[in-house]
Amino acid sequence: MSLRLTSRRVVRHLAHRDIDWSSPVFRGNQQLASLVNQFRSWVASAETMAEKYNSPPEPIDFAGAKDSVRDKDLIDELEKLYGSSSPPPEVHEWTAEDKAQKLQQIEDVKTDLALTEELIADTEKEIAFLKANMTTRDTSVADLAEVYPDIAEEIEDEIEKREWFKDTIAK
Repeated sequence: MSLRLTSRRVVRHLAHRDIDWSSPVFRGNQQLASLVNQFRSWVASAETMAEKYNSPPEPIDFAGAKDSVRDKDLIDELEKLYGSSSPPPEVHEWTAEDKAQKLQQIEDVKTDLALTEELIADTEKEIAFLKANMTTRDTSVADLAEVYPDIAEEIEDEIEKREWFKDTIAK
């Protein structure tokens, strides 16, 4: 399958999706907004080129060229060359190595996406925990020890070892 047909199919597939390009997701970050705009312009130019090159080119008007050029023999030679040449069509194929690399990249991104979703869930739990245990004027030391047991244990160890200024005085 040629690269041109593949890219045209991808562009048409993407163009027919219901993507809200004005969504805040695409506008929140300047770098992302720039990349989204570049992608949108690439899709538009690819679609325009697909329409432009969908049909075979118009034949060359050698008679009109003879009227505008002083050297008529040059145009005759170009016309003979054009008539006698038949270049093979240009065919692009997706190599198996490149295809495997792209599929591996897709799998890597899926793995990264799963990790990111897991991190988001953990962060949301941490935010909910912090909001539920927010310190106020009414918070006691016992409340803090209950919420942060590792810090409370460290404080108790420092008291037992009589390390009163361990974290405040530079050694």
